[in-house]
Amino acid sequence: MAEEITDLTFAAATKDVPLAIVDFWAPWCGPCKMMAPSLENLEKKYGQQIKFFKINVDDNKELASKYKIMSIPTLLLLRDGVAKEKVTGFYPQVKLDHYLERKVRE
Repeated sequence: MAEEITDLTFAAATKDVPLAIVDFWAPWCGPCKMMAPSLENLEKKYGQQIKFFKINVDDNKELASKYKIMSIPTLLLLRDGVAKEKVTGFYPQVKLDHYLERKVRE
C-alpha cells in the first residue's frame, strides 16, 4: 500500500528514491476513490521499480500549492526527488499501466 506522506515528511521520504509516484487526493473526491484500486494494483506490479506515495491535499496544502495541484486526482512523477511530470484526472488502469511502463524504461 502506498506510503502516506505529509508536507513535513515529503522531502525525506522522496529524497533517495530513483522513481516515485505521488498521488494527490482527498477523501471526498469521487475520481480519487475510483482510481485508488488501480493504483494499488499497479503498485503490486511496479513496487520493485517505483515507490508509491499518497498525500491528502486537504491536510497538506503547502505541497499542493508548491506543485500547483489545481485538481485531483493528480499523480506527480519524481525522479531522484525532482518533480518531472504531472498526470491530472481519472485514468483507467490500462492507461496508467502503459504510462508507468514507459517511465520505468526511460
